[in-house]
This record gives sequence, C-alpha cells and structure tokens, in this order.
Amino acid sequence: MALALYRKYRPRTFAEVIGQEHVTEPLMQALRSGRFNHAYLFSGPRGCGKTSSARILARSLNCVKGPTPEPCGECDSCVALAPDGPGSIDVIEIDAASHGGVDDARDLRERAIFAPVSSRYKVYVIDEAHMVSSAGFNALLKLVEEPPDYVKFVFATTEPEKVLGTIKSRTHHYPFRLIPPGTLRPYLEQLCEREGVRVEPAVFPLVVRAGGGSVRDSLSVLDQLIAGAGPEGVTYARAVALLGVTDVALIDEMIDAFAAGDGAAVFATVDQVAEAGHDPRRFASDLLGRLRDLIVLQQVPDAGGKGLLDAPDDELARMALQAERFGPATLSRMADLVHDGLTEMRGTTAPRLLLELICARMLLPGADDSAGALLQRLERMERRIAVTSDAAAEPEVTERPAGSPEILDTSTPSRGATRPRSQPEPTPAEEPAPAKEPTPAKEPAPAKEPAPAKEPRPPGALDAAAVRRVWDEILGYVGRKRRAAAAVAREATVREVDGDTLVLLFKHLVHANMLSNAPDLLLEAVHEVLGPPSPGGKWQIRCEVSGQRPGGGTPASAPPPPVPPAPRRATPREDGAWPTTATPGGPPASPPESSSEPALPASVDEEFDPDGDEVVDEPAARQTSEQQALHLLAQALGAEKIGELDNR
Repeated sequence: MALALYRKYRPRTFAEVIGQEHVTEPLMQALRSGRFNHAYLFSGPRGCGKTSSARILARSLNCVKGPTPEPCGECDSCVALAPDGPGSIDVIEIDAASHGGVDDARDLRERAIFAPVSSRYKVYVIDEAHMVSSAGFNALLKLVEEPPDYVKFVFATTEPEKVLGTIKSRTHHYPFRLIPPGTLRPYLEQLCEREGVRVEPAVFPLVVRAGGGSVRDSLSVLDQLIAGAGPEGVTYARAVALLGVTDVALIDEMIDAFAAGDGAAVFATVDQVAEAGHDPRRFASDLLGRLRDLIVLQQVPDAGGKGLLDAPDDELARMALQAERFGPATLSRMADLVHDGLTEMRGTTAPRLLLELICARMLLPGADDSAGALLQRLERMERRIAVTSDAAAEPEVTERPAGSPEILDTSTPSRGATRPRSQPEPTPAEEPAPAKEPTPAKEPAPAKEPAPAKEPRPPGALDAAAVRRVWDEILGYVGRKRRAAAAVAREATVREVDGDTLVLLFKHLVHANMLSNAPDLLLEAVHEVLGPPSPGGKWQIRCEVSGQRPGGGTPASAPPPPVPPAPRRATPREDGAWPTTATPGGPPASPPESSSEPALPASVDEEFDPDGDEVVDEPAARQTSEQQALHLLAQALGAEKIGELDNR
C-alpha cells in the first residue's frame, strides 16, 4: 500500500517548510541563540504546517546536537520523531477535540511533574487547542504560566480567538498563512518529478485552486489524481471531470458572450453547464474567479509575471484580450451580481434558474437603477466618445485605393430601390452635336473638369478606421436581432464615412441590394454603438460594389448578374429612331443609321457614364426576376405575355 503524499513528504526540518518563512526563520534564530520560550501558540488555516512545525521544534529541542535549528536525523530522538518514525514517549500529542475537559487538564497537570524518560525536554503538543473548554484552560493556567524547566507546550489551533486570553498571553504567538500559488505550484511539480508521474501543465492550477492554499489539501487532491491516472498520466480532461471544476472553455464562452452582449450565447452556455452535469453554484464561483482575474489584469497588466495570477501563458493571453473589452465599472458590477447570487444560491432548490436570473441582470444595466449600473452605462458612452476622439486624431486618407472603383450607389433615403450615382447634368455646350456626315477620325473627348475639393472633416468626426474598430460589435448587435441580416452585413467592408453617410463596399451586387432594401437594423446597431453622427443627425448607409472599369482596373471576384437594358436618357439624334430587332418569321433587322456615336456591342447590357463607371437606372433595378425574363424574351423572340395578348 502506497503512503499518502502528505505523509510521505512531510517536512523534517524548518528548511523544508514552504511558504512560512515568517515563522520558521525566527524559530531557527531562537534555537541558535538559546532564547526559546516555554510555550508557543501556532495558529493558521488547516494544512499549512502547524503540527509539522511543532514536531520539528520537538526534534530540534531533543536532538543530541541541540537545541539546534537543523536536527541531525541520526540520533535516537530524531529517528523516533521523524515523519515515518514510531514516536517518542517524551513528546505527547493531545487532540483537544476529544480531550479538552477539565479532567483531562488535571491528568495532564499531574503527569507533567515527572521528568522526561530519555530526552532533554518533555514536549506537549496540544492540537485543536480552541476545543479546550474554559474550565480545562483554567486548570492548565498555573502549569502553563510556571512549568518545570524540562516541560514545553505547543498549542496548535485554527481559531486563535477562541483560546483563553490568559493562556494566549503566556505564549509566543506565530500565525501561519496559506501558501501562495506561486510557491505551491513549483513544489507540486517537483513532487511529481520525484514520483515519476506525467502531469499536464494545465492540471496544476486546478490542483492549487482545489487545495485553496493548503499544502495538505493540495497533496491529497494530487494524490487522488495520480491514483486514477492512466498510462498517459494525469490529463486535464480527467482532472476537470474528477474535481468537478468548470472547464475553462465554458468560462471563456460566457465572458465572450457578455462582452458582445449576446444573450443567446449566454443562456446557451448555461444550458451547456447543465447538460454537462456541472453544479451551477460551482460554475458561478468559477465565473466570479474569472471576473476577479480580469479586474486584476486591468490594473496590473503583468499580473502573471508578478505572481498575482496562476494560469498558463495561453490562458493569460486570452484573459488579457477579454479584459480590454470591459470597463472597470462593468466588471465590478458583474462581480457584485455574481457574488450576491452565490449568497442567494445557498439552500435554493433551483440553482440553474437563479443562475439564469443572475445572467439576465448582468445583461441589462439599463433595467437597474443602482450606482454600478449607472457607471456601466456611462462607460459605454465614454467608449463612444473615445472612438470619436481617436478618429479625430488620425489623418484622413482622401485617395481611394486602386482597383476598387465606385460602381453602385444605393442610399437609404429611397428604401427598396437602387438609384444611379448622382452625376452633374450636362450643359448644352457639353451635349454632343449630331454629326451629319460620318467622320473618319474621332474627335477628342472634352477635358474632364477637375472634381471639387473635398471639404475637410470637422474635428471629432468619425472616419472609416474608427468604425472598423467597432465593426465586430455592430455586427454582434445585428446578429442578436436577426442572424440573416448579420450574415449579409458581414460581406461588407467599411470604406469611408461621408458626413452622416456610412459607405460600405461589397463584392457582389446581390448583397448590396439586400442591405439597401432593409438597412434599418444595421442603422439601429450603428446608432447604438457609435451614437448619432452629429447633434440631431441620423446615420445613412450607401452601398457600393467593387468591379472592373471598362478598359482597365481590378476585376471583381465574380461578375454581377445580368441587368436588362434600362431606358436611356433621351438625346437628340438625327435618325430619330433605334434600329429594329429581328424576330422569327419577320423582316430582317434594320441596320443602324450612321452616326458620330459608335454603336454599342450587342453583348453590353449595362450603361456606362463618361468616366467609365457603371450606372444602374432606378426602374431597371426595381425590376423583379420575372420582369427581367419577360423583357429578354420580348427582345429576342418578340414574345408577349398571354394575359396581355388576350386583352387585345
């Protein structure tokens, strides 16, 4: 049978006691100088080394070479008082939980007058000293106050405030503390190496957290994991399942959902917790621990290096990104809600329901009139102002990138339709005069007037870079309302901000049309995240499609769907009519009259402006797929709709 780890690796000297240097060093110095007291009081949480230190003190006092801070480990007293030794008749350990009455105190007082059998001192170690009754302490008072020179007392307790004040005043009090994770984790790793057991690095933070800073509890947990390990060693999945702790992936999903304000993802995570069989109380406790870690990371970015946080490097990197998505007031309010919810969960019959109610409160700061909710809402407003300030500080890029020409211009004021990009009306002098005779050489086109200079952006106005920084948050808001709308919006790229108009660039015409026909939800999200573009102003959206200019440019990733020829602007022509279209069984098509304007190729279905940009007329854009098909059949075959033919 294997010996338990906490017994096998019990410290033998003060130097082996970890994390209690504030106690061991003064005791070692007192032993060197010979100024040790007749009674000591060791207090502190369980499993932090109180009883072990009392035994080491007894070994140090009774060693042949002592009193010494470093027992030899070879004499009879050291061998008898070793962790695996049989014990010494002159070192008496008493459990006050079962021997704390007045009769037990009288019996101890009567035996204390006898000299030690084979040791230098007779040492009484009274464990759980707070369990001694008041009558028992009063019976021991005279002995503890004036014991024989060869009698020493060591009281060990987890509740020093319950020890009788008159007893405490006659002792040297040394408070023991919980072991910090930065000290306990290397110790556990060292023990695993000595045991020859392979343990995944992510398991040690779980063991440290389960042990709560107690060395004995941590060793018990590690011993349990090692006992159930397979040939691959102690794995993270096995440790999570055995210890009942929450998987860090669930905590990450919950934090990301809160950061995005995604209520659906929050409650889906709660459902995963319930389906996996986790205790909602334990999940809430682990969530509170993560919120604490994020608060610490916001104030101390290098908390991992300073030992304030004990987590793997990849988890620290994820937590650092998560901390940037929250404000201090938001994290503080969420932590308060979870803490209060944990108090409410004690004794409840529906812990999952209470956990869902806690999550609902965390998602709705506007429904709470507390100071924390008000600060959270103010943080959201400050974030919008900060985005605006960053946009004002960045230089404006006036030139658009090559290969992404403006083709389609759809604005929200005329919902449900796509309209041509605004162009200056041609003056009479600019209208092409009809040529009476064909000329062999084409006259050069008139020089294009330079575009008017763009007005400078006012201070504090948003630009495309500022909108791109919060674009994911805008898409998250749209996705919570309607997933289909979010799928369309994800195809867009923020191109520029033109006053109150947000210009979006699409690769495909169909996506631009879909967003132009229903922009209300995206406008609501932009207003919610960025606020109004100007005092009293409202956001508008203009959709553009990337494509290829005639005669050059970067081709689009996919050609736009064919658009039937729209009615062209009426221009004075000398011939006065368009050439007729050939129909089956009818007369041949008439050739076009000679004109100074070159005939358009038959394959061209779109109209282009003089600059080479595509222009889509509003009537053509509004045509349905059925109207487009009828138009093409009528143009190619002279077909007519049956209903219209009967009406004739």
